[in-house]
Amino acid sequence: MSSTDQDDRGPALPPAGAGTGQLTTAVLVELRAELERADATGDPADRSHVHELVAACLAAQGEWQAAYSELRTSVELALDRRGAGGREQRLLAEVALLRQETADARRVSMRDSLTETFNRRFLDQALRSLTEQRGDGVAPHTAVALVDLDLFKQVNDKFGHAMGDRVLQRVVELLQLDLPPKGFCARYGGEEFVLVLPGCDLSTAVMLCERARTRIEQHQWDQLVAHLRVTVSIGVACPAPDDQGEEGAHNQLVRADALLYAAKASGRNAVAFRASPGSPLRLAGAAGRRRLVRDLEGGCAVDG
Repeated sequence: MSSTDQDDRGPALPPAGAGTGQLTTAVLVELRAELERADATGDPADRSHVHELVAACLAAQGEWQAAYSELRTSVELALDRRGAGGREQRLLAEVALLRQETADARRVSMRDSLTETFNRRFLDQALRSLTEQRGDGVAPHTAVALVDLDLFKQVNDKFGHAMGDRVLQRVVELLQLDLPPKGFCARYGGEEFVLVLPGCDLSTAVMLCERARTRIEQHQWDQLVAHLRVTVSIGVACPAPDDQGEEGAHNQLVRADALLYAAKASGRNAVAFRASPGSPLRLAGAAGRRRLVRDLEGGCAVDG
């Protein structure tokens, strides 16, 4: 394409996969000015093209709804034109490709790059949606479990960070086994993960988490490196009657976090839970035979 052709068509379409750092506010300002010039000429082809470019910039910055609106405008302008069907077909094909790239970028933005499980952004959105459904009576039971690898710093110190990364990836694979329909695992940060268990009451959630804990403890870790041992501690919390909306999801995670640290204080490699908020702390499986557990939430020692 000649430089004259490029000038006639306005700013170049950002390349697929361009980082948000390359798509500055100045670019959008320039495109908005270009759109005003196209509006002044009244040429639907120019206006459609500039709306397409604006959509690309917005999508790359993660502003999905605004990008979709710009794409719709671009398509409508293209369909309004008469007598130049080839241009419309090409534009529609470009828009379809852009929409696919936008959808792909959105999926990538919801995944943890190391473990390929969901990330904190996806978790926050999913919990918000589930608590809204709970308020409507659609999803009355959604247990959450906070999972933390025990003494993970020692794994990194002894075997190196590359092996530590492989351990995290394998733990995610093991956690994702045996999840309920629509259940998922998300990386919460560092070596912490969250299991979201829709449709699970407390007994079912504890059973699934105890299975996951056992699966990780009994995994043949020496296949990765000799003398490697990995265990996890887990805190399981179900929604309280007053857990509604975003604050309710936050409160449920806070309770799961307190239970996680109670599991660690009991000696690690355990699943901790309460039958209801404020009720006695309990440990699942073999850990339930431990004599004393330090109750971090209540500040007292209780029978385990």
